[in-house]
Amino acid sequence: MGFEAGSSSDALRAPPPPREDTPLLGDPQQVALSSKSKTFANVFIAIVGAGVLGLPYSFKRTGWVMSLLMLFSVAALTQHCMMLLVYTRRKLESSNGSSKIASSNGFSKIASSNGLSKIASFGDLGFTVCGSTGRFLVDILIILSQTGFCVGYLIFIGNTLADVVNLSPMIMGLAPKSFYIWGCLPFQLGLNSIASLTHLAPLSIFADVVDLGAMGVVLVEDVLVFFKHSPAVKAFGGVSVFFYGMGVAVYSFEGVGMVLPLESEMKDKDKFGKVLALTMAFLSLLYGGFGALGYFAFGEETKDMITANLGAGLISTLVKLGLCVNLFFTLPIMMNPVYEIVERRFSGGTYCLWLRWLLVLLVSVVALSVPNFADFLSLVGSGVCCALGFVLPPLFHLMVFKEEIGWKGWSMDVGIMVLGIVLGVSGTWYALLEIFFPTE
Repeated sequence: MGFEAGSSSDALRAPPPPREDTPLLGDPQQVALSSKSKTFANVFIAIVGAGVLGLPYSFKRTGWVMSLLMLFSVAALTQHCMMLLVYTRRKLESSNGSSKIASSNGFSKIASSNGLSKIASFGDLGFTVCGSTGRFLVDILIILSQTGFCVGYLIFIGNTLADVVNLSPMIMGLAPKSFYIWGCLPFQLGLNSIASLTHLAPLSIFADVVDLGAMGVVLVEDVLVFFKHSPAVKAFGGVSVFFYGMGVAVYSFEGVGMVLPLESEMKDKDKFGKVLALTMAFLSLLYGGFGALGYFAFGEETKDMITANLGAGLISTLVKLGLCVNLFFTLPIMMNPVYEIVERRFSGGTYCLWLRWLLVLLVSVVALSVPNFADFLSLVGSGVCCALGFVLPPLFHLMVFKEEIGWKGWSMDVGIMVLGIVLGVSGTWYALLEIFFPTE
């Protein structure tokens, strides 16, 4: 094809390819380690995303009390599983732990020359514990989750622009949503061709500021509408919508893939668990308030994207367009872990332009075929994020600590794995039913 760096020019080959643990603002070995406040901010940014926009609709479907209980439970379980990864990595990186795993599992290339293993990412941890199979499982789930996020971004952009820039029922023979998603494609091909994450850092910071500002505006609008109308709301939904809501909640808190790099960059690593717990508690309150206020304001009229409930004024239009810009520039950053994995497996770890373009095209095609934003959040949350966040962490923890944790530890790890599998299978089934056989 002639697109690979090795066959075109040395310019594309110069920067090292980003990895799934590559920090956005540079090499962690060349920058100061993070303080507690910076780690709090990093965890916050790693987790908060477009999923929060679908929470009010999830509250409508499942009831506000059930949704709050689900959010708080998922947050606590996510924090616990993230720390399981941290504890497992710490065990393996100790000289005794590395040699013990190497002898019990038969993997000969775990420890480095100084007796310590270097586990920089979730994929590295999977390889250390389960060899190539563990690496493959983590890689597949990261690819599915990251591309799933990006599909959700394009659905939001297409639906929002179709609502804001409503030119006609058909534009150049295409539905407005399809037209705008296809319109993003050439620009996304250009952005996703950038090999260095550092060049995308200013765009990421801008996107996060816009995201938080938009959430603030939506919250204020929700409060004003609620005091004017106060529509009827329900507290609990049925069993089927429970699994649907769990999928959305899991999607909203997804960020397990970044926990190991963030813990590595923290100065006082003994305090990482407390900082992570504080961040998850804060996010729970933020998500709970955002979802509940959105539902309280619009009741049964709540749309799958809460921004669709905003009026047609200048401020609401700016919020919608700002979120579109946010997600537009966040998409290439979210795709970088996918490129690291795919290029490692199919182009020897070297930059490969045609692979990147093919992946962007596939993401766009999937976005064109999914009608509902919140339903897709539930599908990705149930089908992928449950496995990545609730099945693999306790599995890896159990394999490493199996001789030390006793029956209580075994029961806890196995119980979380079973719960993750049940939620994943059930949530995926109900999400697929909603996508292909909608009840509303």
